[in-house]
Order: sequence, then structure tokens, then C-alpha cells
Amino acid sequence: MLIYPVTLEPAEEGGFVVTFPDVPEAITQGDDETEALTMAQDALITMFDAYMHDRQAIPEASPVHGQACVVFPVILAGKIALYNSMLAVNMYTDDLARRLNISPAMAERLVSLRYKSRIEQIENALAIFGKRLVVDVREAA
Repeated sequence: MLIYPVTLEPAEEGGFVVTFPDVPEAITQGDDETEALTMAQDALITMFDAYMHDRQAIPEASPVHGQACVVFPVILAGKIALYNSMLAVNMYTDDLARRLNISPAMAERLVSLRYKSRIEQIENALAIFGKRLVVDVREAA
């Protein structure tokens, strides 16, 4: 699982401003804590899309110590791990497509955070890098 801590601060005009210790460029807000945390995930995805466009690594999440956080679905955690693995060896999606014997468009979708993929496809792609996707189950907050 991928869990990013957030800082919620009351906004002067009401609601909450959300910032991220691991992704200082991302900032969002909501009318209440629930909306602010919903907006937080979208803000992180938007920033991660920008990182991917610029071929920058997506930062690892800091440990959460009883604070509010954004929990990414397993599929997004897998896509982020796949993207960072590709970046670490200077691999592009065309290279990934050749290695997996799939179309370049399909390879693009495997790392796109806004496109739904099957978890099995992500697992197969991670195997190229000698990695496995591991799921962790925790009590709901």
C-alpha cells in the first residue's frame, strides 16, 4: 500500500488547506476534512502526472505517525512502483511494450495513473524488474 501523510490546516475563509510533506508542490483544500482528504488524493495524482511528464521519480511516502493521510488504491501503488522501476533503469514505455509483447498504447496505460488497468498486468510488468506487488491489510481509521 502507498500511504502519504498530509497536513490539514484550517483556512482563514473556512475549511482546510492540505499540504504534503513528501510532495511540497502539491496543495489543495476542502470545505471540511472529508472533502479536503478527497481533494488531496486528486492533488497528488495531478502532481505525480507532472512528475511523470518530466521523467522525475515519484517520491516515497514518509511514515504516518497518527496523522491524516491519503491511501492510494493498490492498482495506483503498483503503477507508481512500475513507473519508478522503469525510471531507475532509464526505460521508456516503448521498451516496456517490447519486453511485455504488448502495444505501446497498452504500455502507456500501464503507467497512467488515470487509466484503469488490471492488477495482473501490473504484476507482470513489475516482474521484469524482479519485483512483486504485496498487499497489506490494516484496520480502517
